[in-house]
Amino acid sequence: MSDSMRKGLGDQVSEKVTPDSQKTYTQKASETVTGLGDKVAGAVQPEGEKSATQKMGDATRSGGDDAQAQGQGILASAQQTVGDAANYAAGTLQNAADSLKK
Repeated sequence: MSDSMRKGLGDQVSEKVTPDSQKTYTQKASETVTGLGDKVAGAVQPEGEKSATQKMGDATRSGGDDAQAQGQGILASAQQTVGDAANYAAGTLQNAADSLKK
């Protein structure tokens, strides 16, 4: 597989710096499909057959994917903590209300 089958680094950068609000639905869908295809191609293409720019792009994307996954994990943890606190507060209020009824 050659680099000609891969999405160019310039295209990747351009897609990232252009706000989604300025993209059409078709552009967003196309970027998603070609991005997934490039991820697959990058994963199966041997390192020795990649150009320096593709190696750099793959490494950068991998780091970005890791950061995104970590960010999602932190967000889920924060949401869980807020949910737990809300449940605790609701339980405390219910216990107080029950005590007043007695």
